[in-house]
Amino acid sequence: MKVLPNNERGAAMVEFAIIAPLLLLVVFGIIEFGRAYNAQNSLTHAAREGAREYAITQDAVAGEATAKAAATSLDSTQITATLAGCDSADQGGDPATVTLEYPFQLQIAFFPVSNFTMQSEGVMRCGG
Repeated sequence: MKVLPNNERGAAMVEFAIIAPLLLLVVFGIIEFGRAYNAQNSLTHAAREGAREYAITQDAVAGEATAKAAATSLDSTQITATLAGCDSADQGGDPATVTLEYPFQLQIAFFPVSNFTMQSEGVMRCGG
């Protein structure tokens, strides 16, 4: 049986202390980017739903309300909607466009908070 010399005691603890912050940074980064991906998917879904409502009803207020209501995992008060395309006389099939913008904050441990704006666009033909 080989006995370790006394000067190697605690080496594993020192190695772990060096690697642990890097591992935690990677784990928190994965979590934050997953949150961002979920928010982008929710925003895309909401833009499509808003465009569908706007294209069918040709009511901009209803289209914006539907888009904000469809973004269930986001704070709907922070969503900015821009609608374009349909008007009540337009039955020729021009596209109805709903563009949504949402401010997002990445908060990764040991790094400053970074803010950016997510954007998604939904397009449907007017009149269904």
